[in-house]
Amino acid sequence: MKFLLYAFVGVHLLSLNSGKAIYRNDMSQRTFQEIKEEIAHYGDVAKAIINLAVYGEAQNRSYERLALLVDTVGPRLSGSKSLKKAIQIMYQNLKHDGLENVHLEPVKIPHWERGEESAVMLEPRMHKMAILGLGSSIGTPPEGITAEVLVVTSFDELQRRAPEARGKIVIYNQPYTNYSQTVQYRVQGAVEAAKVGALASLIRSVASFSIYSPHTGVQEYQDGVPKIPTACVTVEDAEMISRMVSRGSRIVIQLKMGAKNYPDVDSFNTVAEIIGSKYPEQVVLVSGHLDSWDVGQGAMDDGGGAFISWEALSLIKDLGLRPKRTLRLVLWTAEEQGGIGAFQYYQLHKANTSKYSLVMESDSGTFLPSGLQFTGSEKARAIMKEVMNLLQPINITQVFSDGEGTDINFWIQAGVPVLCSMWTDLRLSTYVMVKEPVYLMTYISISPSITPVETPLLSWIQSR
Repeated sequence: MKFLLYAFVGVHLLSLNSGKAIYRNDMSQRTFQEIKEEIAHYGDVAKAIINLAVYGEAQNRSYERLALLVDTVGPRLSGSKSLKKAIQIMYQNLKHDGLENVHLEPVKIPHWERGEESAVMLEPRMHKMAILGLGSSIGTPPEGITAEVLVVTSFDELQRRAPEARGKIVIYNQPYTNYSQTVQYRVQGAVEAAKVGALASLIRSVASFSIYSPHTGVQEYQDGVPKIPTACVTVEDAEMISRMVSRGSRIVIQLKMGAKNYPDVDSFNTVAEIIGSKYPEQVVLVSGHLDSWDVGQGAMDDGGGAFISWEALSLIKDLGLRPKRTLRLVLWTAEEQGGIGAFQYYQLHKANTSKYSLVMESDSGTFLPSGLQFTGSEKARAIMKEVMNLLQPINITQVFSDGEGTDINFWIQAGVPVLCSMWTDLRLSTYVMVKEPVYLMTYISISPSITPVETPLLSWIQSR
């Protein structure tokens, strides 16, 4: 988590800038050169934040805070008692930390439980398969579903072979291209299979690499389409079954899933602030989500992002800095179910979008960053580049295009500039592998050597 701290150092400076929000309308009143010169004057502030986080008393603090939560509470599935407990703990933590206006904003969230689940290949030989049911999936009958499989590699192939699918279990062995393109099979696979009469669907885990580790994630049903059970299988099993079918083998699988959906329950987004000294009505928002899936501690997805977001405000408070704009921390609930907490927050606050100078999300891992992804005007991007130049001592200065995220995309549509972290290509290629599997999703996936660098990054950006 160390290196993302540096991105948040810049966030701190964003809220210190005088005048109106520079990202939206201030360029019409001030020249770029004037803004550039003002940004350069914050070099000492940037150094102070970095020194405190990397070398001072705050070194590894967010790492240790995260360890305490994930070890104490564990997984934080939407609707679970553990998520409720985590929210209560974080509320008390933020108050004890001395942050301002700490409060909870109500959210209605889904309550789904996995139950016992298994998949066994019965023909042409016995083989116990590793699976993970997908969020919101229904369960099978107690005796399970036993059926022959149909293997397809795309939705187009499924449509071409629709007559073969009735009464079978559809297995999607889609090739991995990138996450955004391939995840559609996890999200929509059950609906498309049900449309052609399938009894269940199994999806090759959405990952570029696998060590026999199935992934979970959310899936969606569609009104008017029968609901069928759906789960992810490992890349290895999807490939093996595909090879066997190509040789003419008849594959029969018994699928058992005890998944259940319950009525929505009450939950909360957790909010804390440092009130702006000159423009308190203007907001720079930084965020991560507290909920996780149920098959791991949720340390990386998204405990790390939530805790470095908190740490960004802690660093600013500890240094006695008072930004001109209000810094608002929001820890979302029920992100994994489709950004439900963030959507309800947006609905509650969208009338005031003109008061939001910048919205940030940290939810793409805790690896070595190369900079930030930004979505906004070209003038705003030029200002952001000047802010990031103050991070030259740690070589994290790049500003990339296409900043986006589940919890902040609503703000993009409303014209609010957004930021998210950008990681080195080497780590990005393996992130999807370790993001959700039960085998790897533990606290040890967060490196203490990274933590002190990530939070200063956020704090720095906030201070502008």
